[in-house]
Amino acid sequence: MNLKSLLARPFANYIFNKISKGMDTAVADQQNIFKALIKSAKDTEFGKNHSFETIQNYDDFKKQVPVRDYEQIKPYIEKIKEGKQNVLWKGKPIYLAKTSGTTSGVKYIPITKDSIPNHINSARDALLCYIAQTGKSDFTKGKMIFLSGSPELDRIAGIPTGRLSGIVNHHIPKYLRGNQLPGYETNCIEDWETKLDKIVEETFQQNMTLISGIPPWMQMYFDRLTEKTGRKVGDLFPNFNLMVQGGVNFEPYKAKLYESIGRKIDCIELFPASEGFFAFQDSQTEPGLLLNTNSGIFFEFVPEAEIFSGNPTRLSLADIKIGENYALIINSNAGLWGYNLGDTIKFVSTKPHRIIVTGRIKHFISAFGEHVIAEEVEYALLKAATEENIKVVEFTVAPMVEQGNEKSYHEWFVEFAESPENINSFKEKIDNNLRDKNVYYDDLIGGNILQQLKITEVRKNGFIDYMKSIGKLGGQNKLPRLSNDRKIADDLKPYIV
Repeated sequence: MNLKSLLARPFANYIFNKISKGMDTAVADQQNIFKALIKSAKDTEFGKNHSFETIQNYDDFKKQVPVRDYEQIKPYIEKIKEGKQNVLWKGKPIYLAKTSGTTSGVKYIPITKDSIPNHINSARDALLCYIAQTGKSDFTKGKMIFLSGSPELDRIAGIPTGRLSGIVNHHIPKYLRGNQLPGYETNCIEDWETKLDKIVEETFQQNMTLISGIPPWMQMYFDRLTEKTGRKVGDLFPNFNLMVQGGVNFEPYKAKLYESIGRKIDCIELFPASEGFFAFQDSQTEPGLLLNTNSGIFFEFVPEAEIFSGNPTRLSLADIKIGENYALIINSNAGLWGYNLGDTIKFVSTKPHRIIVTGRIKHFISAFGEHVIAEEVEYALLKAATEENIKVVEFTVAPMVEQGNEKSYHEWFVEFAESPENINSFKEKIDNNLRDKNVYYDDLIGGNILQQLKITEVRKNGFIDYMKSIGKLGGQNKLPRLSNDRKIADDLKPYIV
C-alpha cells in the first residue's frame, strides 16, 4: 500500500462519518440553507426586486419568487455579462460555466466563490464514501482519467468562462495531479475524435485504475482501445476496478460496457450539472444517489404533471413522497432562484434522502396522450434485453403519426452490439413491458388506436456518426431518449441498416 492509499483511509472515514451524520439532519440543514441564502442575497438586485427583506418563511418565498427556466432568468445573466455586480448573488461570479441548452442555445451559468466548493468537494466525497465503505483505496496508486472540456478559459467582463469540466480541471487537488490523464494539451483539443485518439495513445500502456465520464463516451473509448490492441479493456488494464459515471441513466449501457471490460467492476454514479452538483452514489449496496442537502443548495420539488401549469405545487424536502416523479427546482449560493433544471427525479428513500434521475421534462412522447417518459422506455428495453440476452449500444424513440391506412405507432431506433436473432420476440417484449409500465399507452394499444411499436435498426456507429453530423459528438453531449416529433428520427435515416 503506497502512502497516498494509506492516508486516504482515515480522511475517507472522517468525511463518511460527517456525511452519515448529515443524513439525519437533512431537513433541518435545508431550512438553515434557505435562511442563509435569503439573508445573503437580500441586497442584490434580484433580492430587492423580489423583496427578500420581507421573506420570513418558505411560503413567503413561493409567493414572491416564481419558478423560472433559463430564458426567464437570462436578463439577470446578461447584466452579469455586462460587468455589473450584486445581480443574483453578492459581488461578481468567479466563473461563468458555458453550456448548451436544448431551447436556449448557449447558456451561461454563474459559479461564485461560495458555490465552487459544491462542484469540487462532491465528487471527492463520493470517492471517499466508496473508500470508507469498501476499504478499497488501491485505485489511488494508478492513473485516472478525469476527462474534461478544454481548461483554456475565455473571459466575459473579466470573468473566466468555459465548460464546467474545464473549470473544475483547474481545481483538481495537487495530490491527484500526478495521477491525472489525459494531459493538459490533450484536454485542450476541441475536435472530439482527434482528442479521443490522443487519449487512447496516452493511456493504453498506462496502469489505469479509475476511468470517469458519461457512459456513451466511455463506450467509445473502450471500443477504440480494443480496436488498437485487440484486447478486452480489463485485460489491458488489470488494475482498472472503478468506473465513475453520470449524465445519463447507466442501466442501458451497463451490459455492453462490462462486456467491453470483460469483467464486473465497481461503479460510482454522480449527478452533476453546470448549475450544481446535486447528488452522488454514497453506497455500493443501497439504490439511489444521496441528495446533497448541505452544500449551498435549497431544493424544491414540483410534481411533474404540474410543472407547466401557471401555479404549480412547490414542495420542500420535508414534504416529498417516495415513488413520485418531481421536477427538480434549485435555489443556490450561485444566485439561481426558483430555477427549473429540466430534470425529473424520484425518491427511493427518505432515511436517508436518496433519489434516482428519471429523465428530462421536455423529453417525452405524448403525441397520442400517452405521456411516456424516459424511465419507462429504459425499463421496457432493459427488461427485454436482459431476458433475450441482447446488448444495446444506443437508442431513441419517436412517434409515427398515422400514414394512410397504417395506424400510428412508436418507432424505436436501436443500435445493437449484435443484431437479435428474433427481433419480433424482442419487440413484443418491449411493447408488453411498456404497457405494464404506462397505463395510457396500454389503453391506446388495447383500444386499437396505436399499433405495436416498430424497431428500426441503426447501423454500427450510426449514432456516433449522427452526433458528429450535428456537431455534438463526445464530451457531455447526450442523445435524447425521447422526442415528441420526428426531427431526430428523420435525421437518422442515413444511418439505418
